[in-house]
Amino acid sequence: MKKPYVFLGELLLKKGVISPEQLKQALEEQKMTGQIDFISLKAITVSPQVLGRLPAKAVNHYKVFPVKYENGTLTVAMRNPWEVSVIDDLSMVAQTPIQPILAAEKDIIEAIREHYGLGAETIERMMSDAQMVIPELPAIEAIDQSSSEASISQFLNQILFQAHRDGATDIHIEPFGNELRIRYRIDGVLYDAQVPENIRYFQDALISRVKILSNLNIAEKRLPQDGRFKVKVEGTDMDLRVSFLPTTFGESCVIRLLNAFRLYNLEELGIVGEERRQLEVLINKPHGIIFLTGPTGSGKTTTLYSCLAAINSEDTKIITVEDPVEYQLKGAVQIQANSAIGLTFAAALRSILRNDPDVIMIGEVRDFESAQIAIQMSLTGHLVFSTLHTNDAASGVTRLIDIGIEPYLIASSVECFLAQRLVRLLCPACKKQTPFTDTIKKEFELSHITRDPVIYEAVGCKECRMTGYRGRQAICEFLVLNEKTRMLVTARATSRDIKQLAILDGMKTLRQHGWEKVAQGLTSPSEVLRVTEDE
Repeated sequence: MKKPYVFLGELLLKKGVISPEQLKQALEEQKMTGQIDFISLKAITVSPQVLGRLPAKAVNHYKVFPVKYENGTLTVAMRNPWEVSVIDDLSMVAQTPIQPILAAEKDIIEAIREHYGLGAETIERMMSDAQMVIPELPAIEAIDQSSSEASISQFLNQILFQAHRDGATDIHIEPFGNELRIRYRIDGVLYDAQVPENIRYFQDALISRVKILSNLNIAEKRLPQDGRFKVKVEGTDMDLRVSFLPTTFGESCVIRLLNAFRLYNLEELGIVGEERRQLEVLINKPHGIIFLTGPTGSGKTTTLYSCLAAINSEDTKIITVEDPVEYQLKGAVQIQANSAIGLTFAAALRSILRNDPDVIMIGEVRDFESAQIAIQMSLTGHLVFSTLHTNDAASGVTRLIDIGIEPYLIASSVECFLAQRLVRLLCPACKKQTPFTDTIKKEFELSHITRDPVIYEAVGCKECRMTGYRGRQAICEFLVLNEKTRMLVTARATSRDIKQLAILDGMKTLRQHGWEKVAQGLTSPSEVLRVTEDE
């Protein structure tokens, strides 16, 4: 049986591209002209000369986008190409005839953001309000205070909203002479945000706005400052940590975005199979220490909270000491360390035992005193979670010895060291199969993967911002201290010897766990090699 025809208008209506009123107007237009044009804006590139025909204020107000300029006519994508009054207005602004063409409204908005830059209309209006051609940055400060405060707030909101939408973990605001660069860290990698060039004139105003929200001293520009503030984005409560550094060209600012209420389970983190089973056994023990190790940004705190959430119950008393408190766990007593008033990790830990805890989480073991107290807590019947900054699991032993902890105390108190990294996941919309080379085959053999699976590499598309990746998962190295390992620790063996013994006992290294993700089609060989290049 032949498939029935579907009219273009019905298809566009079903997809939500046009409204019933627009379809009605289109049909009337078609009766007169016999045609209707539709354009997809997802894959087009427009020259700056064409963009310059319409200012950001106009395209944002009318929700239109200039596509091309040929033979003295500007072709403009519109959500409603039959609005004669809008076409007339655009013709006056562009000083040229307008040829309208139909496009999806969401595509128009995305094209405006991508080509004109995030917050372009706001910056354009601020420039217009200030009536300035500014050769030097210092003159901006007074103008901002007099007329641009609300606009700066709006621009910052746009920056924060776009960061949330793109899944960014950090926003970097960096001054470089005649340029103010804004970048997002997404899936562990920095990307430039598309912002108007004129934002450099409002550098001080933008920095001051962030300071005001963070309740910091806006007059202090010579010393580093740290603060935080909260916002709600699309119904999600976001906790924003802010850090300022004085630089040659002004203050640099980094804003870290945290979803204070979003906790992940172990499977979502990528800890599955035997590693998950082992970890679940350990986190349900009545005492001992579990250390998460890895560099900054490797997801240690997120994994710690996933463990705490898994054992959180009405009959368990959980107390955490952190700097800062990154997640909110219902039912847990959470302490914010503050060295400025003497509330250090060690000082807080000394008082915690009088509050009768079952489980204690220490944000980071930084010195001998905090490490010693943590070990004493575990030896007196408490389960302790904490983090260390080491490259692999076995180096956690060496780190504690360097701090000053006796090896026999480590052997008798620590249950495991869990090293962790985050690998980016391939975008399912654009990943492509890649040849199974001899190099990959060798890595699979070293990782004890016997099958020859399909291997994928990153490509890049609109869905993943042309990166080829969307989201991240953890790869881990799980060193559980058994009787043989404890004997090596007590004998002050090197981290290399401890690691070799653990591998013989079945421990998977970070790279081996990464190649398992490759075999599952979750990530690419190049990503695993990037993350585990120190092995």
